[in-house]
Amino acid sequence: MRLPGESQSLWRNFQIESFPPLEEDLTSEVTVIGAGITGVTTAYLLVKQGYDVVLLDAGQIVSGATGYTTAKISAQHGLVYDNLIETIGEEKAKLYYEANWDALTMIDEIRKEHEIDCDFSFQDAFVYGESEQSKIKIEKEAKAYEKLGINGGLTDDVDLPFQISSAIKMNDQAQFHPVKYLAALVGYLKEKNVRIYENTRAVDIKKGQKPEVIAENDHLITSDHVVIASHFPFKDFEGMYFARLHVERSYSLAVKTDSKIPEGMYLNADQPKRSLRHAIDPSGEKVLLVGGESHTSGQIEDTLACYEILRAFADGHFGITEIPHRWSAQDMTTLDQVPYIGPITEKNANIHVATGFTKWGMTLGTVAAQLISDLISEKENPYTELFKPSRFNAKSDVKNFTVENVDVAKEFVKGKLDRRTNEVEELEPDEGAVVKVGGKRAGCYKDSTGKTTLVDTTCTHMGCELNWNNGEKSWDCPCHGSRFNTDGKVIEGPATKPLKKLS
Repeated sequence: MRLPGESQSLWRNFQIESFPPLEEDLTSEVTVIGAGITGVTTAYLLVKQGYDVVLLDAGQIVSGATGYTTAKISAQHGLVYDNLIETIGEEKAKLYYEANWDALTMIDEIRKEHEIDCDFSFQDAFVYGESEQSKIKIEKEAKAYEKLGINGGLTDDVDLPFQISSAIKMNDQAQFHPVKYLAALVGYLKEKNVRIYENTRAVDIKKGQKPEVIAENDHLITSDHVVIASHFPFKDFEGMYFARLHVERSYSLAVKTDSKIPEGMYLNADQPKRSLRHAIDPSGEKVLLVGGESHTSGQIEDTLACYEILRAFADGHFGITEIPHRWSAQDMTTLDQVPYIGPITEKNANIHVATGFTKWGMTLGTVAAQLISDLISEKENPYTELFKPSRFNAKSDVKNFTVENVDVAKEFVKGKLDRRTNEVEELEPDEGAVVKVGGKRAGCYKDSTGKTTLVDTTCTHMGCELNWNNGEKSWDCPCHGSRFNTDGKVIEGPATKPLKKLS
């Protein structure tokens, strides 16, 4: 069964309202940058309290990471709790669990309040192992569940068509259709006359008592508070986020099968990672979502091979009759695996950031929205210190900071020494590659008609050399994860400036 020719998320099949770009200077109480689950939910919570909010997105709303998730609403983030007890302590590990549980409860309450039909269903969440090594890890995680009072534990009752060595279950987690859910919240914001702008990339912020957000077209929004919910913070303010985040890309397929599709949500403890859950496609038919094949963003060019590996896995265990959708997502992980949520630096208390959700953005993005809205409205929140972006954890931060930035330095040098000599004439239609033009490195894409586009492959963020991503047809940075389309336009940051076009 062949893969779809183009990458398209199952969730993005659902039509959502469009909004105009920003075409004037504005003032507001709060400017929220990024209209995914974090940004939309933050705006929703603030508007319910009477705040005047402006919501911006660089592209279409809900078209970033939220539109390309596996959409599990869960506090079970792999085998995380044993590790968190070791690195941040039992008390904070329990707070992490409670924060995610609160987020699940909030999503359930919001969809009930607004009667949102978003394919929400409660599902048990499982981490399973197939090796003796993973069995040991799962047993340690079960002890962490006991210490933290987590509702779940070891189980032999899994709905999988292959042999496992062990499994741990977290009871009463959930899944949903994220775009249907957020479309309803956007509808609420529109009813409340919230100013929403699409295709408006924020490129800078001038700090101060009333910070100014500067858009790509030079229009300004002056606010009392700014929320950077753009996935990777495009503005750093000396917070060193580019050096404190690891960026990974992962892949998903929606497949149809004649086999029984498992109930529950599954993630394996071994490598390579595999994620499984069911979903409902636009026709109302149940499909199986298969995810995995994570790698550092920009460091694999043949990303179509990642999809092929998932296809082989799904076909081998379930049998595939059709593959209606394939898509990929980009995710950030912090040095201690706990997100950065709150003031971007201690000196800039009115500019807030939310990033580093480690592939669990449905709950953690909701946690971020509640926490940031509480900070803006000066309410107490039990999770403020846990997620504080300026924290430092010696047990994990020093080691991970060193590893991450040695890798960045290696990729920077590797790109500068790249001596590939592909010729433009060698490219097939709908293919891209690094080529030599006039003795210099360039990125070339040849479209289906044979027209070529040349761009400078030097990332506009910090100067790393970009690589071609054949699965998504984009130029990706192996250092900090910025992505550009074939014309050089920014797809996602931290870069804010387009690539220089050479033809």
